[in-house]
Amino acid sequence: MKFAVIVVDMLKDSINRGNNTEALREAKSIIPRINRLTARARQSGLPVIFANDSFLPGDFIFQGLLKEHALRGTEGAQVTDELRQANGDIFLPKRRFSAFFKTDLDQTLRLLGVEGVAIAGINSHWCILNTAFDALSNDFFAYIISDCCASFRTDIHETTMNLYR
Repeated sequence: MKFAVIVVDMLKDSINRGNNTEALREAKSIIPRINRLTARARQSGLPVIFANDSFLPGDFIFQGLLKEHALRGTEGAQVTDELRQANGDIFLPKRRFSAFFKTDLDQTLRLLGVEGVAIAGINSHWCILNTAFDALSNDFFAYIISDCCASFRTDIHETTMNLYR
């Protein structure tokens, strides 16, 4: 069975800004593990896909608690420099939580002959979980790599992982 690694929302705006020191610490703590995961995937000839928030200014999603970030075309919407990226990696802009919602991820995975996904990144309780559920809904095997994921609090991450298990 062929897998792809999907790295979700490990962006400059998410990793390098904000006032929540626990959230930043949690997000930064998984970077070395994600780098090892993606290196192994590339060595094995598996696709690595960076699914990235890419919002437009004025998006309704910013009318609640979520602060404006990862605006399309800005440096903040780019993958953090702390993650190794390689030629052949796929960069997938997304406007909502799931990497599948209104993107071409499903079609891309099928073109590549992928049957399952290994998901890493942030935030476990939103974008990771939504991506995993949508992968399953689109008939892909979906594994959340729990030690390569984080939420803004450890207890929320653990609760989410227990829910998915």
